[in-house]
Amino acid sequence: MKNSPSLIVALDVNTLAEVRELMERLDPVVDIYKVGSQLFTASGPAAVRFVEARGKKVFLDLKFHDIPNTVASAVSSAVSLNVAIERSSTDYKDRKKPAQQSVFMMTVHTCGGAEMMKAAVEAAAKSADAIGVARPLVVGVTVLTSDSKEANISDLVLERAKLAKAAGLDGVVASCHESKMLRDTFGKDFVIVTPGIRPAGGDAGDQKRIATPAEAKKNGSSFLVVGRPIVAAKDPLAAAKGILSEIN
Repeated sequence: MKNSPSLIVALDVNTLAEVRELMERLDPVVDIYKVGSQLFTASGPAAVRFVEARGKKVFLDLKFHDIPNTVASAVSSAVSLNVAIERSSTDYKDRKKPAQQSVFMMTVHTCGGAEMMKAAVEAAAKSADAIGVARPLVVGVTVLTSDSKEANISDLVLERAKLAKAAGLDGVVASCHESKMLRDTFGKDFVIVTPGIRPAGGDAGDQKRIATPAEAKKNGSSFLVVGRPIVAAKDPLAAAKGILSEIN
């Protein structure tokens, strides 16, 4: 893991016009953008293609959770979101090779179980190989940061992280409060994605288990996901620079 975690900006907006405006401001300092349920539901795969067309990485946060076969199919579709389909054939060899790489990272729910997570990783690898792109990182959501902090949350996060590791996932999504424990347990190469990041003195909103960028860095997080403190700021670029300053 790098000494400093990477910033991911959550594109929690509804339209591609808003995405364009944000990216035009943030592109000088931001390399990874999260496409989550809000934007994907509103704009579909076009949102992923739009971000990748600008040469940026996509963290596809759709939190897949279903029976193994359904999740495997969803992951396969996600890997090939940027493939330009020019024929009706289902054979990838009859399709145009993508100009960009596959999505950089995607999420599944750890509570879907070991079989589901294993199916997701295998589908990601198989689909990536078929179209000649790098396999996306697959990380498991443990406990949402909007959940109230309780005594057993750390134990639950650790249990689900162990299940994710055994199933072949690259890492997990967990709050800063658990990241040090996870780093100590799984070592430097385990990916820890930390949402609920707020700049020092920032509004918590509906997040319960939050942390500053400096705290998350100290605890060993690999990626910090920031949405509203940047997206809703009067000056998104200045807000992003401020958070990067705290990280570095």
